[in-house]
Amino acid sequence: MAALGWLTPRRRSATARSVLAGEASAEAARKSTQDVSDREPEFPVPGDDRAAAFFDLDNTVMQGAALFHFGRGLYKRKFFETRELVRFAWQQTWFRLAGVEDPEHMQEARDSALSIVQGHRVSELQSIGEEIYDEYMAERIWPGTRALAQAHLDAGQRVWLVTAAPVEIATVIARRLGLTGALGTVAESVDGVYTGKLVGEPLHGPAKAEAVRALALAEELDLSRCAAYSDSHNDIPMLSLVGHPYAINPDAKLRKHARRMDWRLRDYRTGRKAAKVGIPAAAGVGAVAGGTAAAIALHRKRR
Repeated sequence: MAALGWLTPRRRSATARSVLAGEASAEAARKSTQDVSDREPEFPVPGDDRAAAFFDLDNTVMQGAALFHFGRGLYKRKFFETRELVRFAWQQTWFRLAGVEDPEHMQEARDSALSIVQGHRVSELQSIGEEIYDEYMAERIWPGTRALAQAHLDAGQRVWLVTAAPVEIATVIARRLGLTGALGTVAESVDGVYTGKLVGEPLHGPAKAEAVRALALAEELDLSRCAAYSDSHNDIPMLSLVGHPYAINPDAKLRKHARRMDWRLRDYRTGRKAAKVGIPAAAGVGAVAGGTAAAIALHRKRR
């Protein structure tokens, strides 16, 4: 201000105010620019063909377990007996209430499913899968997760389901939702007929991450620009693989991990009980037991 000493007091005052106004304007402009740069960038990024999205299926895209709904459909078509459906329903109930995927129970569920389809043609199961989707699965798709997948599609990105469910089921669901495709557990077949064995192991836990990594390499994707979505802590390896991990309807362990890692969370359920077991509040064990009873009653009614 010393350089303004030759000016009259009135002119010095006006000049000083002009300087202050200019400095304030410049500071406001800088702050505005900083605010814009600090905002979360647009995601998914339109036109990024090296990005893709990977969605877990059970309790992420769809309420409940796809394999259970598929089992209900097969029971209705007399693929197996009532006692097998009840056992299968109990395995699913235990899994939901325990909140963990116990290897022994998973082995039992896997063996049950494989014994059911053994000797049947792959084409037959694929055709039935289309019917079962309409009967039991379509109404159980989470609208919120479906919107997330659509956002990636609208941005011109590929979207894949990644699930331990049989690849035939996963492919039907992916196609009906308009997704790019699906990664799932592969059951062995010879001349188009199921043998009752798996090719390798179920696509679960670390195997999902390996499948995503292999697909990304084949499709020339940049995983740091990709997104992954899951409800289960078992999928932390897959979520950790991408630059944009999301916890969707997370179990307790995944929620804790996501908060620690500052991952994004989305929860489309309501009620504390639903948050724990991943099925509608006030339903509890009755949801699965009721579904089993309904399937049996419907089957008997139509006989």
